Amino acid sequence: MNYLVLMVLHNTAALDPLLSAWEESGVKGVTILPSTGMARLRHRGGLAEDLPLIPSLEDIMEHVQDTNRTLFTVVDGEDMVERIRMATEAITGPLDSPNTGIMIVLPAYAVYGLNRRDIES
Repeated sequence: MNYLVLMVLHNTAALDPLLSAWEESGVKGVTILPSTGMARLRHRGGLAEDLPLIPSLEDIMEHVQDTNRTLFTVVDGEDMVERIRMATEAITGPLDSPNTGIMIVLPAYAVYGLNRRDIES
């Protein structure tokens, strides 16, 4: 069975080590999106998704630093999901700890657009 693994990573400095750990675990590809959560939106007083027309370096850095990274991948089998969880916690620490992130695993009813060999562990 295929699984969709979604990971919201709070500490963006851990992104490169996390990607390396996932790759060493057998993950063939990951899509990465900038994201933010409700608490961060409320803390800063709104969604600043629009940078100024001519942003300063400070505007850009503030925007980039104030986002999480959401990663998603499709993998084959529960064993692979467990390897990803263990690799993740080796980088972030236990996901039950504050400010690490959240991982969600969903069964994928069907997967289109991937070569079967791309998702086998």
